Amino acid sequence: MDIYEIISIGFYLALMIGIGVYSFKKSNSNSDEFLIGGRKMGAAVTALSAGAADMSGWLLMGLPGAMYMTGLSASWIAIGLTFGAYVNYLIVAPRLRVYTEIAGNSITLPVFFENRFKDKTHLLKIVSSLLILIFFTLYTSSGMVAGGKLFESAFGLNYMTGLLLTSFVVVVYTFLGGFLAVSLTDFVQGTIMVLALVIVPIVAIIEIGGVGETFNIIQSKGPNYLDLFTGTTTVGIFSLLAWGLGYFGQPHILVRFMAIGQVSELRKARKIGITWMIFTVGGALLVGLVGIAYLLKFDPQSMAVFDMSKTESETIFIYFSRILFHPLIAGFLMSAILAAVMSTISSQLLVTSSSLTEDIYKAFLHKKATPKELLVASRISVLVVAVISLLLSLTPKDSILNLVGNAWAGFGAAFGPLILLSLLWKKTTWQGALVGMIVGAAVVLTWVYIEHPFKEWYEIIPGFISSFLSIILVSYLTKKYDNQVDNEFTQVNEIIKKY
Repeated sequence: MDIYEIISIGFYLALMIGIGVYSFKKSNSNSDEFLIGGRKMGAAVTALSAGAADMSGWLLMGLPGAMYMTGLSASWIAIGLTFGAYVNYLIVAPRLRVYTEIAGNSITLPVFFENRFKDKTHLLKIVSSLLILIFFTLYTSSGMVAGGKLFESAFGLNYMTGLLLTSFVVVVYTFLGGFLAVSLTDFVQGTIMVLALVIVPIVAIIEIGGVGETFNIIQSKGPNYLDLFTGTTTVGIFSLLAWGLGYFGQPHILVRFMAIGQVSELRKARKIGITWMIFTVGGALLVGLVGIAYLLKFDPQSMAVFDMSKTESETIFIYFSRILFHPLIAGFLMSAILAAVMSTISSQLLVTSSSLTEDIYKAFLHKKATPKELLVASRISVLVVAVISLLLSLTPKDSILNLVGNAWAGFGAAFGPLILLSLLWKKTTWQGALVGMIVGAAVVLTWVYIEHPFKEWYEIIPGFISSFLSIILVSYLTKKYDNQVDNEFTQVNEIIKKY
């Protein structure tokens, strides 16, 4: 690794810790401040934080690599994600922000489920908390593994050094500043990501000789690279588009909507967030596509290496960063990959620790805990989850990584239909919510791990549909008029109308 790259990466890591120290002073009163920022986040921070928390290293490595290997047909997943994010902002975000405050000032999804459905059995809180703890601990571990492998492949450090360095920085700023630190670092990380993904393809296209020349060269390798439908099937397209359904059930994204200062700010946040997403996802796709033309024109020898494997093709962004820019700028650009990895780890780490603190410790172990005691418990929870995730990362196993790879579908199917119906259909009952949540998670896991002839369908599709129908059916069978829910829906609707 070049000395200038070290300087850039070192500055980035120091900045992240500095934000954690700054946030410590503003998140040191109670767990409400630590876990959800006291519901004071602005539109820009909310938008970029939600985007950065959503997009992991996949955005700068996996997506460009897929585009490089298959061409425009890799765009379907990006289309599905962008549309899903937009609908999430439009329908879920404002109602969730309002309803979580009306329903006992709920600061986690499990608490919201219990308060929204008046569940005195605590089963909704227990089951949803367990799903978050299990899946997100593994998810966090996966992010740490990605950080370790990034330092290994891009910077020449061994895996263990990269793993410990990534984990240390993320844990320090999350432990110190909680939600505020995570959101502010996400804002910075989101800014770095969008700048990197705009700059790299533009410079590469200029080097090649312009847009026309770039696409002519791509066409010369094979017309299929510029065909949106080549290399996929109808089922494949629907499965890729279905990734957008996952947004309705992702706790680390939904908590951003719950934390914004005013519901009216969500309109601005939506514009910023979707604009950011279009530029980052579009830039990532362009990196892969332009990579075909650049390598074909200037570096056929490297192209032969990239063409050989998916793993190699996923380093096309790193290749461009080093070949087109001074090492100081290259270090900044490659820190975008680290930013994508870290933003996701910290968000998942905080959501998992919040579930441990609010949904288990406060609810079942220490119901009369003071605000200061809950704050201490929150910080300890961050450390506990981090240590477990780190231990899992020391010897990553395929079974764990495969499970984490399906966590998006698991959360989307278990929580997505429940979030939508809890906000839009007042006849939903706690029994329907519980059954739907369990059915959604079970169908996804069954679809993944049981052999059957329909593997081509992305597992979120059967999981989401099964969960949605289960909630409606069981709610009809257990329906009971609740005047309090009626009043809450009226309050939510009145506030949303003003929005």
